[in-house]
Amino acid sequence: MINTNEVKTSNFEKLFLSNSEESTNEYQKAMTLAVNAISNSMVENKSPYSGKSYQEIFSVFKDTELLPEFGRKIEDVMKDIEHNVIKDSVFVNNKLCMAHLHCSTIIPALAAEVIISALNQSMDSWDQSPSATAVEQFVLDELCKMYNYGSNSDGIYTSGGTQSNFMGLLLARDNYCHNNFNWSVKENGLPPEASKFRILCSDVAHFTVKQSAGILGLGWQSVVTVPTDSKFRMKTDDLKEEIENLKSQGLIPIAVVATVGTTDFGSIDPIEDIYNITSENNLWLHVDGAVGSSLILSDKNKYKIKGIENADSIAIDFHKLMYQPVSCSAFLVKNKNVFDVLKLNASYLNPEINEDMGINDLVGKSIQTTKRFDALKTYMSFQVVGKKVYGDILDHIIDIAEQTSVLIKDDSSFELLSEPTISSVVFRYITNDIPKGYDSLEWHNYLNDNIKLNLLLKGTAIIGQTSHNGKSHLKFTVLNPLTEMEDIKIALHKIKKEANRLFNLAS
Repeated sequence: MINTNEVKTSNFEKLFLSNSEESTNEYQKAMTLAVNAISNSMVENKSPYSGKSYQEIFSVFKDTELLPEFGRKIEDVMKDIEHNVIKDSVFVNNKLCMAHLHCSTIIPALAAEVIISALNQSMDSWDQSPSATAVEQFVLDELCKMYNYGSNSDGIYTSGGTQSNFMGLLLARDNYCHNNFNWSVKENGLPPEASKFRILCSDVAHFTVKQSAGILGLGWQSVVTVPTDSKFRMKTDDLKEEIENLKSQGLIPIAVVATVGTTDFGSIDPIEDIYNITSENNLWLHVDGAVGSSLILSDKNKYKIKGIENADSIAIDFHKLMYQPVSCSAFLVKNKNVFDVLKLNASYLNPEINEDMGINDLVGKSIQTTKRFDALKTYMSFQVVGKKVYGDILDHIIDIAEQTSVLIKDDSSFELLSEPTISSVVFRYITNDIPKGYDSLEWHNYLNDNIKLNLLLKGTAIIGQTSHNGKSHLKFTVLNPLTEMEDIKIALHKIKKEANRLFNLAS
């Protein structure tokens, strides 16, 4: 008699990673195919994008059967992926890819990703991730030291700045309710006073401040924006005045969000001055440092984030200026006791007896249950690269951004919006040649909007865009450490060439 159970398991042997020779051979073959596909594309593709349109990209899969009755050879599937996915991806490692805060990736972290996926640790409970929990907690403890937090600080890895900012405002809300009303939001919901809560941030703060307020039940109306100066930094005199105005109306300020590296401009709010105001008014200070918190690694530029150690909480994105693959972020708090508002024990996951035994289940300070072992990427990268080289990388891209701004200011074809603080350069193409039927503002907005889009669709350069005071602007987000001024000059030349083409079409 045939043992059907044996037949089934033998069919599965090649599909799952195990200690059998057949399994490990299949794993190595799959990894080799994937590495070769990426390596081939890196060599073959000299442009940052293939140039295919939105419609062309989606049409590729129209005749594809997602789940065939019988599986195909991995070699054949990988060929399809190389042709239909990899080749039509944005190559963030290309030096002419400068649109977003979307970084090229550091090689040690790519190796860490292989380990992370194979081990597949779930970071919610220690019994699912024993050594991984130790690594994450070790990295968090060291990060707290790096940002000059005290011995009572702590943190947790998150999916990105959005989650970190959300957690900062969640803890601000719940701890304000606990400290001022003796009210537990997690047990009783929002208190009657919640409709009066107000969160202050600059008028160029990340959209997730407003988004988080909505999700937290405070509503968008709870977010009060404070004007910024010519360098897009929060005006602290206006902040102080706004807090007093809110109080005079019977409203309740509970938190201030200071941005360290705004999305468009890379501007940094004056943290020390803001802290003086928040401490006087007993307000939570959250620093959205998704971009600029990385400057702590640069001896030359870390002065720009002086005072960050005063924040009650900090958002850090390693997948921006620390060059980690998405996603890899952390959220730090000065006082670890504030995490108590999140804690909930489940007998099957993190029973209270674990705490009595000194076992650290990370789910107790996270809004995620299943969570990746992303801390390994940070650990491995820091170990391999070292602080000196990380600092040199940051100093280089900041220098390139500053040199780019000088180049733009000296070119009559461009208008610089503001001096770069970190690596964002915002500018627009300008000309005295206005086609018939257009006014100056309309033509310049049309030009700058279409320059960005057309360069993308040609696959020759990927640059950013934004709008300020009704004017469309272009943006270089200089993140790639391999970028040199020659690459910037090439991008500016492509912009001018496309502008001339658009003028000729319109004339």
